[in-house]
Amino acid sequence: MDHTDRLNRLKFRAWHRGTREADYMIGCFFDVHHASWAEPEIAWFEALLDEDDVDVMAWALGTQEVPARYVGAQMDAFRKLDFVKIAH
Repeated sequence: MDHTDRLNRLKFRAWHRGTREADYMIGCFFDVHHASWAEPEIAWFEALLDEDDVDVMAWALGTQEVPARYVGAQMDAFRKLDFVKIAH
């Protein structure tokens, strides 16, 4: 799968999580950050999308400890939650 197809697949998966809260949290993160991603960041995000939404959201909100495999700059950016823009 080429780079563009892979990103398109990730965008769909990020925005179709099953709950509006997860869609906004994960989808907005993708929208804001994906343009600068190389292979390691894409692989990290693909793995994150395989996790349960309740766990991902708990890591972002700081109510659960982040597993070692996700600790790093991308999780730091994800935990800021400053990328979530909700229109009224």
